[in-house]
Amino acid sequence: MARERKIALCTSFELLAELADVVARDKFGERLRATGVSAIGLVQDYARLTETVIPDALPEPVIERDPDDDQVLTYAVSAKAQLIVSGDSHLLDLKAYHGIPIHAASVALAEIAAPR
Repeated sequence: MARERKIALCTSFELLAELADVVARDKFGERLRATGVSAIGLVQDYARLTETVIPDALPEPVIERDPDDDQVLTYAVSAKAQLIVSGDSHLLDLKAYHGIPIHAASVALAEIAAPR
């Protein structure tokens, strides 16, 4: 959908670095090899599809159990996002932030693909 410009993806340098760290983990190695994609190649391809957001600061911590998750909220508000897609349980537990729904990828894809 992003390649076809049906949706716009936003990220930050910090989130790209975190993605690179996560997909380089052993548990993703077999899946990446099966598709013929390297971890760095996946991140570079994703980065080409995204708009980089320079975030505003959040006024106060939101997710006290994992303050790093606050970055995602900051970027979403700064980007004027319509949806936050995450597999992180702390974010998913919020369900929404400043009117921006927070969904797992499967739910987000179903919502985006639904006829309107």
